[in-house]
Amino acid sequence: WTHQKGACYSTLVPSDEVTVNYRYGLPVITLTLPTKGERCQFTIKPMVVTLGAFLQDVQREDKGIEKAEVFATDGSKVSDATLMEVLLMNDFKLVINNTTYSVSPPKKDKLCSEHATEMEDIKSLVHRLFVAVHLEDHQIRKERELLQKLEYLKEQLLPLEQMKARIVDSADAKTSRLLWVGLALMSTQGGALAWLTWWVYSWDIMEPVTYFITYGSAMAFYAYFVLTKQDYIYPDAKDRQFLHYFYRKSKSQRFNVQRYNKLKEDLAEAEESLRRLRQPLQLRLPIQEINDKD
Repeated sequence: WTHQKGACYSTLVPSDEVTVNYRYGLPVITLTLPTKGERCQFTIKPMVVTLGAFLQDVQREDKGIEKAEVFATDGSKVSDATLMEVLLMNDFKLVINNTTYSVSPPKKDKLCSEHATEMEDIKSLVHRLFVAVHLEDHQIRKERELLQKLEYLKEQLLPLEQMKARIVDSADAKTSRLLWVGLALMSTQGGALAWLTWWVYSWDIMEPVTYFITYGSAMAFYAYFVLTKQDYIYPDAKDRQFLHYFYRKSKSQRFNVQRYNKLKEDLAEAEESLRRLRQPLQLRLPIQEINDKD
């Protein structure tokens, strides 16, 4: 039969033996009740139970026990307030009525590998149970939160995206016009130099003019480098002019570039979090449930 503190049963183990073993990480003290003549096991919570509480449990199991005490190996009496965790660190003597038992608890660092394996199995089982019960619910709840966040961010970005598209079109058109104006000016310059060279003046007169025009262009490119810290490369210059028109138009239209960039970053982060979250979800949840939430 089983009791809250101990389990008693008939056995062929010698009746004068008191043993201490560890089961699932907890010490189990087995002894023979003098009146009943049965072996009884007491599972101890060493860091909570005191020696006095353990002795009371023993006397509660066998009403015929009149006296139960514990002595150290040097003969000194152990206080009832001593924790079992401390008592089980060393050998001791258990006195029940007039019978003395020598008890030698096993050292924790010398416990058999079977007990350690049992503890690892219990920990693994608890972990699997926790995952089965709580993890999927947590993932589903987190997915719903991310979907709500994505919907909110997209609603906030929609008017900004429309405004940005209009600004981009305007800036791109102005940049293209500027490029065509540059081409027209260069063509006009070339035609004027040719007309002056062959129809108005001679090459001897126009050669210094073309030299100074070339030198002035070189000075203009160098000034561009001094101001921008970039070489005058046509694609880079075009992008720079596009950004100039874009920010100037954004300011006039009151388009908040910083807020737009922050919303885009938050949206990308939420989408990445949702993608990483759905990988284990697709392995654990039915496809129908995932599609319903999509």
